[in-house]
Amino acid sequence: MPDTFLLFALIDLKPYLSFGYIVFVIITIAVIIHDKRDPVKALSWIIVISLLPVVGFIFYIVFGRNHRKQKLFSRKELSDLEQIDTLSRQQIYEINNAAVLHKPEISDNRDIITLLLNSNKALLTVHNRVKLLNDGTETFDEIRKALWSASSSIHLEYYIIEDDPLGREIADILIAKAQQGVEVRLIYDDVGSWGLGRKYIGRLRKAGVRVECFMQVVFPWLTSHVNYRNHRKILVVDGKIGFTGGINIAQRYVTGTKMGPWRDTHLRLEGEAVGMLQIVFIADWFFVSKQLLNDYPKYLPKTHVKEETMIQIATSGPDSDWASIMQAFFSAITHAQHHIYISSPYFLPNEAILTAVKVAALSGIDVRIMIPSRSDSKVVYWASRSYIGELIDANVKVYLYRRGFNHSKLIMIDGQFSSVGTANMDIRSFEDNFEVSALLYDRKITQELEAEFLHDLDQSRMVTRDYWESRPALHSFYEALSRLFSPLL
Repeated sequence: MPDTFLLFALIDLKPYLSFGYIVFVIITIAVIIHDKRDPVKALSWIIVISLLPVVGFIFYIVFGRNHRKQKLFSRKELSDLEQIDTLSRQQIYEINNAAVLHKPEISDNRDIITLLLNSNKALLTVHNRVKLLNDGTETFDEIRKALWSASSSIHLEYYIIEDDPLGREIADILIAKAQQGVEVRLIYDDVGSWGLGRKYIGRLRKAGVRVECFMQVVFPWLTSHVNYRNHRKILVVDGKIGFTGGINIAQRYVTGTKMGPWRDTHLRLEGEAVGMLQIVFIADWFFVSKQLLNDYPKYLPKTHVKEETMIQIATSGPDSDWASIMQAFFSAITHAQHHIYISSPYFLPNEAILTAVKVAALSGIDVRIMIPSRSDSKVVYWASRSYIGELIDANVKVYLYRRGFNHSKLIMIDGQFSSVGTANMDIRSFEDNFEVSALLYDRKITQELEAEFLHDLDQSRMVTRDYWESRPALHSFYEALSRLFSPLL
């Protein structure tokens, strides 16, 4: 036995370890290349793995794999909702029929509408009533009223639910309604709601609320599920009232944080669009519970709303073949004629969106982008700022919102098209997260949103060339370093 140990001691293992290191890196890089992902993102992963092979490989397993191609989840499993496909094909025919093109809402946005019908089966709804909610106080006042009015069902789906005063108040209402015989279902995201304890969930379940966790993460560093999160915010009451937008269930959305007041935008909907939100929830409920609500027609009551506000509810995520929300934004930006207003708390666009924005501004379109002057994520903060210089070079007007933290996720174009939803203007929202957005083809609502946006600009600082070039050199280094990781954030 001692001779054996002596033999190993005499062998120089370094060449073998070096060879193994090289083989490991080459195989991992080959897998990334074979995935045929975006070259910039692929190159970022190759650099990380080459410099930090073991850690980089673990990060790639957790954050890097392309689940859109692996079909993590497909809505095609929901055969009972196959009529959505039939209806979308019918709408494509009708929209391309000259008889309906006299409606400016359709003729001005036919490309976007058709795109979402083809890529997302996002039906165009006509009869809707919309109320804009411009902060957490307005939003939760309306949510409380809607929840207390529930008589048959309450369906909630949120990225963040916190066990704080507001979170407990919402739980109390859900418990009270469940005890009254209302069907209450709740989906929460395991990463976004990381601090939501068993006690909170146990109270709900004990009272009859059906609670499901979206893709539970038991061992965060051993699963890629941690990277693919349900970032949607959906509430549907009795199939008649719906809510979506940027606001989660947490006290800070009402009272603010150390950064100051929390600025956000949400929608209260009535009409046909609520049915589309309900279908999104039904599909997600099937995903998390493996239970299809076979009696789903009762959750889709006929609407009595007569007003006309055209809306498409679009979704995106690893469950879909296409990055539908990003594609809709790209189409809208490239068709702009006069102005483009964008508000996003995290601005880390992919190359397509960045190019579209710069080309629009260079073509004479008035492009204004508002991002927070402070952020809840340091890396994202510096990475977002790394785009400012080239945006200014392309004549884009960039504003830093200074009155607290602006979390609104908005795009408004030419006073006639707008989007309010959960998707940030970043790669994660475009590719990795499960998102939902309401695309509105309506001048009145869009102009209301634009008025709020312009008011927010009064609380912002426009970034001038002199101001930008005078920033500390160290800031430029932070931006450049963070920019390298932007495709991975």
